[in-house]
Amino acid sequence: MTTIREMATMSSKGQVTLPKAIRKALNIDAGSRLAFTLRGNEIVISAEDEHNDPAVASFLNLLEQDIAHGRHVLVLPDDLVKSLVTALEYDQDHDQEISGDVDL
Repeated sequence: MTTIREMATMSSKGQVTLPKAIRKALNIDAGSRLAFTLRGNEIVISAEDEHNDPAVASFLNLLEQDIAHGRHVLVLPDDLVKSLVTALEYDQDHDQEISGDVDL
């Protein structure tokens, strides 16, 4: 991931214009929703996903904290790693018609 550092000035109303390089990198424009996350003394701004799931976000935050503190982090079993690598190498045509019954 490329690091982009730009400066902006906050107005008396607390408004900040995002620099063009940042808007372009996040693929956002007028009307786009943004999420602000405060981490210590840093503000993380991200384009808000339309399908934001609070449960998934909370789980990912928990995982991030565990990884940062070295808790509950274990080496994956070899057979699981092999299975994941095999799945990554599988060339799937996502436009292919699905035949037969599908259970969700």
